[in-house]
Amino acid sequence: MADQFNYREDREAHSGARVRALEALLIKKGIITDRSVDTVLDYFETKMGPFNGAKIVARAWVDPGFKDRLVADTPSAIAELALPDGMAGAEGEHMRAVANAPGVHNLIICTLCSCYPWPVLALPPYWYKDPTFRSRAAREPRAVLKEFGLAVPESTQVKVWDSSAQISWFVVAERPAGTEALSEAELEALVTPEAMMGVAVARAA
Repeated sequence: MADQFNYREDREAHSGARVRALEALLIKKGIITDRSVDTVLDYFETKMGPFNGAKIVARAWVDPGFKDRLVADTPSAIAELALPDGMAGAEGEHMRAVANAPGVHNLIICTLCSCYPWPVLALPPYWYKDPTFRSRAAREPRAVLKEFGLAVPESTQVKVWDSSAQISWFVVAERPAGTEALSEAELEALVTPEAMMGVAVARAA
């Protein structure tokens, strides 16, 4: 990844200290309890996250009909799967899927702030919110993708989808070659958050 998307080594410690101070203040004022933050974090670690997105993408790989329904009406298609309650809440109210295909590669960004489909990707990474990434990905997506290690051929069209409060996009990556014998569960392991954002492709088998 390019240097402009790297951060100082103490960023996590610095951010953590600010969070702890804010949490202590909110607890002192009685706005939250000492378990509130842990409850929210557990929710996005165990119920809402990229494991849901991996299940959705893997199903799209093995079921073309589901893939068509997913692109046409994402919430309705997702409702077909046995996923945890809450897929339509907390940044999931207006999720839309867009599928990569031969000759077409999709990239999601949010030029406004950091709108993001939390139920299928969890919380956004630092670089997704970085003003440099947001502006450059809109202007020169090929160059930015190359800096992420993904060289998109000139013959492939790059489509950039701008998430907002009205629509939160995610990408159905192309199924890797040589995966015909894999089970749906095995295919899920090939789907990464980066692939669902469009800054990478799915893992090779």
